[in-house]
Amino acid sequence: MTDDPRTLVSTDWLAAHLRDPDLRIIDASWYLPAAGRDARAEYQAEHIPGARFFDIDEIADLRSALPHMAPPVEKFISRMRAMGIGDGHQVVVYDGAGILSAPRVWWTFRLMGKTDVAVLDGGLPKWKAEGHPLEDLPPITRDRHMTVQRQAGLVKDVTQVAHASKLGEAEIIDARSEGRFKGVEPEPRPGLRGGHIPGSKNVPFQTLLNGDGTMKAPDALRAAFDAAGVDLAKPAITTCGSGVTAAVLSLALEILGHRNHALYDGSWAEWGMYDDLKVAKG
Repeated sequence: MTDDPRTLVSTDWLAAHLRDPDLRIIDASWYLPAAGRDARAEYQAEHIPGARFFDIDEIADLRSALPHMAPPVEKFISRMRAMGIGDGHQVVVYDGAGILSAPRVWWTFRLMGKTDVAVLDGGLPKWKAEGHPLEDLPPITRDRHMTVQRQAGLVKDVTQVAHASKLGEAEIIDARSEGRFKGVEPEPRPGLRGGHIPGSKNVPFQTLLNGDGTMKAPDALRAAFDAAGVDLAKPAITTCGSGVTAAVLSLALEILGHRNHALYDGSWAEWGMYDDLKVAKG
């Protein structure tokens, strides 16, 4: 793996840069309720030195009934300033699963026009397994000015996705499990129909990861998209259950040099809720 401070960096890279004055580390751990894990409590017990905790459910648009939708610009700026993250910082995001929710925060920064942000390959499990330092102290933060230029092209709403589904003008790629995609496994959120957006392709996010939670090499990433019938020459829209693991696909596309991709923020939590939206099964 080649370290790229705009997409993915190794634990070795982070260990070498840990004391850089302009490095900011974010713990973006998040889990579905069924996992029975408390991300904030785990962060408070141990985290990579200097890491700040990014609460995906709170740094979100709470005016929406949908879970953890992208935050309004003003809210993002105020939360980042309070965390001491601003212009001129290199950000590294990790999570407690390996690679699960960190790419969602990577994507959120990119949505805000911030590109000096990378995901830690293998996350906290790899960092711990290699014996790198941990701490349980809250970081000392100082306000830092942040300039944001929202990149509207990186996010899609339900109308845009319905249009793309109908016209087939973009590849809609679903990160959920094959069972959920086919509509034979129940959705973790109650009240949602089973199945997938018509015309979408299924690349379960786990197929892009190695057994140790690290991202597969570019050739293997490309092969996973190819196996699902994804045409990487077309624009891409990533989707999942609620817009978190879709960002794993977005990160993989970015690593492959695919620049024309957006994330469907409402994802299946929205599409599966409305009976007037068509659903495909199998």
